[in-house]
Amino acid sequence: MGPHPAVAAIRLAVRRVLHDLLTEHHRAPVAVPHALPHEPPPPPLVLVACSGGADSMALASALAFESPKLGIRAGGVTVDHGLQPGSDLRAAEVVQRLRELGLDPVDSVAVTVGRTGGPEAAARDARYAALDTAAERHGAAAVLLGHTRDDQAETVLLGLARGSGTRSLSGMAAVSGAGGRYRRPFLELDRQTARKACMVQSLPVWDDPHNADPAYTRSRLRHEGLPALEKALGKGVVEALARTAQLSRDDADALDSWASQAETTVRDAAGHLECAKLYALPPAVRRRVLRRAAIEAGAPAGSLFARHIEEIDRLITGWRGQGAINLPGKVVARRQGGRLVIRQG
Repeated sequence: MGPHPAVAAIRLAVRRVLHDLLTEHHRAPVAVPHALPHEPPPPPLVLVACSGGADSMALASALAFESPKLGIRAGGVTVDHGLQPGSDLRAAEVVQRLRELGLDPVDSVAVTVGRTGGPEAAARDARYAALDTAAERHGAAAVLLGHTRDDQAETVLLGLARGSGTRSLSGMAAVSGAGGRYRRPFLELDRQTARKACMVQSLPVWDDPHNADPAYTRSRLRHEGLPALEKALGKGVVEALARTAQLSRDDADALDSWASQAETTVRDAAGHLECAKLYALPPAVRRRVLRRAAIEAGAPAGSLFARHIEEIDRLITGWRGQGAINLPGKVVARRQGGRLVIRQG
């Protein structure tokens, strides 16, 4: 008798990602210091980011089951955000659970959460910085994240509410981060599948109270917004939003590629952006060129919103002698002599 369908589903999702990683590893093996000539590279190490919740515990269990069969080393990382009393004890419990699954190495990393961008964004930034550091310290080929189809649907709705355009509607990528470090095997699985897999395997899970706290935007969306949409529109909203994310990602990737090619044609010999040539581009392509230029000048990507790009765009399409545009990161955009100048200060 095979495993429970939920367990089979999470294992299959992880197996597919591990196969991809093995293919990449053999295609471009990592250089190992002091390795002997012609010595085969060591098997890749894959870490799972685990909070102790159902999604990440299901992911950790699937990684622990699949990795030995493929000759992959598997470890884990839990991040203590320090935002709740006893968070250090919770982190220690997660470490113990991961070790009981057979993962090694296992790290617990304490971080200090700042205030930039709001509590949710600040916690996310601190978490990813800690995961990056852990991956680099251990030489990990990848870090697996437990985001599900439900998380993807929420991300699409949050992007829609911000009015941030196609890229924001594309949600989370299955592969992201420097060198494709982050992998999300569960984007096509729902949250209930992960929870069911934990239950049938008797895996203890921790439910973060922040996930039910209405003070957080994502929590309100999860417990109020999405249920209201399903009540009004019927079942299938989550699946439709996740499908929208993939379609939007395909469109955004194509437009980004077009913008990258177009950028070289709208600069003069000195590298300055020419307003007349920018005006001739389709709006979706032109705005991508402007966004890239603002980020290259020092504007933080996470703080650069659609309204900022629209203001810069008006220097091209609605020029009436208006003044400079102030952008995040102390970056300034202004029109000078038919050129668009974007720089700090």
